[in-house]
Amino acid sequence: MSYAAATALIPPSPTPLLSLNCVAPLELEHGFKPNQDCYKWRLVLAYDGTQYAGWQYQLSPPTVQCSVEKALIQATKLERKDLHFVGASRTDAGVHAWGQVAHFVTPFNYDNLDHIHAALNGLLPSDIRVREISPASAEFHARFSAKSKIYHYKIYNDAIMDPFQRRFAYHSVYKLNSAVMSEAAKYFVGKHDFSAFANASHNDGVPDPVKHVFRFDVKEMGPLLQLEVEGSGFLYRQVRNMVALLIQIGKEGIPPDIVPHILASRDRKELAKYSLAAPPHGLCLVSINYNESHLLPPPGCPANSFGRHHSIRKCKIPFY
Repeated sequence: MSYAAATALIPPSPTPLLSLNCVAPLELEHGFKPNQDCYKWRLVLAYDGTQYAGWQYQLSPPTVQCSVEKALIQATKLERKDLHFVGASRTDAGVHAWGQVAHFVTPFNYDNLDHIHAALNGLLPSDIRVREISPASAEFHARFSAKSKIYHYKIYNDAIMDPFQRRFAYHSVYKLNSAVMSEAAKYFVGKHDFSAFANASHNDGVPDPVKHVFRFDVKEMGPLLQLEVEGSGFLYRQVRNMVALLIQIGKEGIPPDIVPHILASRDRKELAKYSLAAPPHGLCLVSINYNESHLLPPPGCPANSFGRHHSIRKCKIPFY
């Protein structure tokens, strides 16, 4: 453990502040039954997903959720079952995040979140960071309160790959036509049944295949193409499947109006005739949006922590 983590493991406020019941109605529906009043905390996380088998908890191989829970257990001295740790999005193996959101609960309050924030980042591996920790209202739920999610997919479109982009962008040696990709992306916008763009998942049972895509933009920044999609939610591998089709369209092998044809089929096999899923390392969960009312801090809570800067104290010994 680093010095920062060791010194930051400070116990919670010995004088309890205003207690609150941290159970949202949606959590009751999904079996969350705490034994007592508790406090809910929201985390904003960033991670390089290269070395992880996705977000979702599993014993082996390592996942992002496993790593964060381990740090929380050490920092709070609570058991995993008591934390009720929930992430907003179950990112797949190799997928990155800048704005993943999660929440956990404690039976005690904190009077300063900077200490627990420093402790968590001191305990976590260097490819995972807590960007923000804040108090959350009882109504807030990291997953079920989300209004929309924004993903970016990066494509490095040049003959030679930039080695500094290799972990976070897919390399296409074929010159892609960004104009026709942008034209095709507009067919995804709106409320559609995305069954044809979803892989089978064992985690969510039978999810609702109807999703609302609010925007799908293709931005060209030199050799880098950035595909930005915002939607109410996404099915398993939906974003990577949509991107893969756009890449094939960008190669000008198939026309943009193939998109509504595949959507109407509602058949994953129809998409497979034209493309396979794009590799995960180009995908990043950028942000998750919530109702403003769910982000209001409860009374008697500490201020949000965005990390703290360290400063060097004045030294009387001259430097030579």
